[in-house]
Amino acid sequence: MINGRVIQSTGSWYQVDTGEDIIRSRLPGKFRLEEKAVTNPIAVGDYVDIEINDDGSGSITRITERTNYLTRQATHGRKGEQILVANVDQAFVIQSIRKPKLKEGFIDRFLVTCEAYDVKPGIIVNKMDLASQDDLEFFEDLEHLYSSLGYTILATSIHDETSITSLTSIIENQTSVFIGPSGVGKSSLLNAIDGDLDLQTGEISSYSNKGKHTTTFARLLQLSTGGYLVDTPGIRELGLVNIEPWELSLYFPEMVEPRKLCKFNTCTHNHEPGCGVELAYNEGKIDPGRYHSYLQMLDSL
Repeated sequence: MINGRVIQSTGSWYQVDTGEDIIRSRLPGKFRLEEKAVTNPIAVGDYVDIEINDDGSGSITRITERTNYLTRQATHGRKGEQILVANVDQAFVIQSIRKPKLKEGFIDRFLVTCEAYDVKPGIIVNKMDLASQDDLEFFEDLEHLYSSLGYTILATSIHDETSITSLTSIIENQTSVFIGPSGVGKSSLLNAIDGDLDLQTGEISSYSNKGKHTTTFARLLQLSTGGYLVDTPGIRELGLVNIEPWELSLYFPEMVEPRKLCKFNTCTHNHEPGCGVELAYNEGKIDPGRYHSYLQMLDSL
């Protein structure tokens, strides 16, 4: 029996790093039957036990209990959830200031997911070299908002060595993950952090102004600067799973205290009388954009 960590998943096969070798391994069908609500029983970052087969491949016999993970609602009509990554120290949502346009709603869904699954989050706004004066003012407002809520937010550009140095210092000797839509520059940032990676990068579609997929599957990369980073395929949707409507506000830091004043324990803060969160919002203590994000998420649940 050998223990290792899953560093890449391509569907039916997993690359497992044992510390001495990387073993191409498969998962027995019984695991898939036990995890009916999950599209992928094993995720990049998982620690597993494997047995070596006669042909040199591995059979996964046990999945070690996860310390944490990030998940989303399965897409393309599939039921259940998709685990994006497991056992990480921190996760960063990557957005670009433009090309493609920054989506605050995506950031807020990411933060809620991290709060719900015990992952330390951060926000990276990339391609700042493309920023207009209006963009810079917009980022200042964004930075003020999320910093006031206790979140790390960084402005980066592969053409700004200082920003890359700052990012590198934050991910050194950690296991981190980059998550965001295609085209925001995840792979380019990784290449700037560690030139030895030499990851493929893509251009923005001139037709849709959206990114083209260049990373096609998640993989755990070892950084020459120390630590690991999971590069993930671009995702456009981040559907919430396993969160009840009444508990959603627990994952909005600015709502935790006001919700204690609510008349009902299961208050959803959008129609109930005696709502402490609505009172705080009306008094200007909760950002309108964040409250709008909350209501959109609530509706999706």
